[in-house]
Amino acid sequence: MPQFQPSVWIFVVFALLALAALAGIGFFIADRLQPVIMNALRSNDRLPSLQSRRRGARRRQEDDEPADDLDDSTQLVLSMLSLASVVVDDQDEVVRANPAAYRLGLVRDDTLIEPTLLDAVHKVMKDGSRCSFDLETQTPEQFMTMNGFDAAAADDGLTAEASSRPNWLKVTVGRIGDHLVLVLINDVSESIRFAQIRDSFISNVSEQLLQPTRALERLADSLESADVSHEQLSNHARQVRHSCVRLDRMISDLLMLIKAQEPVTASEANRCDLFSQVSGAVDDLAGTARDAGVQVRVGGKSPVMIHGEADQIRMAVRKMVENAIVYSHPGGAVGVSVALSSDGKNAVVRVIDHGEGVPKADLPRIFERFYRGSNQNERTTDGIGLGLAIVKHAALAHHGDVTVWSAPGQGSTFTLSLPVGD
Repeated sequence: MPQFQPSVWIFVVFALLALAALAGIGFFIADRLQPVIMNALRSNDRLPSLQSRRRGARRRQEDDEPADDLDDSTQLVLSMLSLASVVVDDQDEVVRANPAAYRLGLVRDDTLIEPTLLDAVHKVMKDGSRCSFDLETQTPEQFMTMNGFDAAAADDGLTAEASSRPNWLKVTVGRIGDHLVLVLINDVSESIRFAQIRDSFISNVSEQLLQPTRALERLADSLESADVSHEQLSNHARQVRHSCVRLDRMISDLLMLIKAQEPVTASEANRCDLFSQVSGAVDDLAGTARDAGVQVRVGGKSPVMIHGEADQIRMAVRKMVENAIVYSHPGGAVGVSVALSSDGKNAVVRVIDHGEGVPKADLPRIFERFYRGSNQNERTTDGIGLGLAIVKHAALAHHGDVTVWSAPGQGSTFTLSLPVGD
């Protein structure tokens, strides 16, 4: 039996170890490459279908007309327009809309919601014509302005009434591409409201001026008549006096209302204490409150400094308190408070009564000139309807606001908010 040298055995052992190492490395590499190879094989199997789909997509893109879109120049022109605008495609989707279109109740969730306008868009899209028409819409609920909010009123269980005024629009619809329609909206609401207020103002003032004139005519007829009794003559004279007092009050209110149209500029010269003006206004109405059997309580922070015309502030507070007194029940109470807002930026006058309250139908118009609500009583029959209008315009002139929270049978809370003086 041949004998192997030790060196041979060593060589054989190392050879076997080398083969084992190479086999291990091979299995390791194969294990790592298997997923890659399988993915490559599957990709090769899918390649014809992917290529065919891509070729089909390219053919469809070549066959279809290119999609219309707003180029930069068109967008620039639309952004420079003072009119509100909406661009709609042939799928009724809103491509572009001015924020005013949402506020005016034309667009919601990128869709036209006004049926008349949508019909006009369809017609223009179909025949390529252009049309213009007048349209009246209502402001959506989320854009409504509230007639006031007050934490104390909410705690008392009073309900809020949001007011929405109609919007009068002049609309023009025209096509600007094969698949796009442009809607231009001219909001003429303010001019129409101004005309309505002007006509109402002239009508109401004329009616107020006619009352003393007619009373004077009756008195003159009585004086000319030989058989008129002394009692009739005295009655006609009282009517003339009453009409003259009413006319004098109306002229004073009108002058105050006109004065309140001019914005107040803050200065050191017109810095005043709001609490003092509120206390003075309540003192002015002591006789009125006593005759009505209503107690007025004043409280709150003092002093609270603001910038403003003292006469206007005092008159505005007086109108608020007077309104609360005449609509309160005999034996009732009116609370008047002066405080700072939670952020300390505004001085707040709050007048709370527990009287008749304001009907919901009257709330949207309660601050209009000459407006008289449906909840009148024997103490309010001689009212003119300018008191709350004075409050509103005085608040605006002082860069503030006035709000009301009310419910029938639960009373009302009027809140006057003015910026705090530096």
